[in-house]
Amino acid sequence: MTNPPPQPSPGELSPPRHIVVMGVSGSGKSTLAEALAAELGLPMAEADEFHPPENIAKMAAQNPLTDEDRWPWLHALRDWMSSHVTTGSIITCSALRRSYRDLLRTAQGQVVFLQVDVDLPRLSTRLAHRSGHFMPPALLESQLSTLEPLQPEEDGILLRNDTSVEDLLEAARSWLRSQDEPTPAASAATHTDHSNERKNS
Repeated sequence: MTNPPPQPSPGELSPPRHIVVMGVSGSGKSTLAEALAAELGLPMAEADEFHPPENIAKMAAQNPLTDEDRWPWLHALRDWMSSHVTTGSIITCSALRRSYRDLLRTAQGQVVFLQVDVDLPRLSTRLAHRSGHFMPPALLESQLSTLEPLQPEEDGILLRNDTSVEDLLEAARSWLRSQDEPTPAASAATHTDHSNERKNS
């Protein structure tokens, strides 16, 4: 007989799991990912670090990337996640299209998505005041037109980043914890197993 998997203690999130914090540039992906990585003790990677020099030069010149530009980059991200299958991981990635997310889901282990959403005026202000990044504000419109929001059947959630960082972090925590809770079917199976144990003891 197989014992049910141990449940996390209250307030604890259970790895291994790959958490992809997604959204357009300036939405607050890095802020959320860094906070979660520190809290959960998981390895973290910024997707920007996986771009080849050609992609960076193209974006710096205000030219949007094509799918052909993105596939090798996405494969590299997927492989990095797979290399951390025993611990789980956190990455930031725009993951704008469903097809991009489908590729990331082929990483070894469970992959979930946290889509950070911000209204356009706030996004524009953030990008206008951001310095030292190769992604120019002029490409925001291209990203927004490319973005395909998470669908109900995808393993993830849309998080509004319109108040404080702590509120955003707590919303992420709450959803991740909810995914750790046993389903009614799993609870029933666990109850049945325990009942059988008592009968056989």
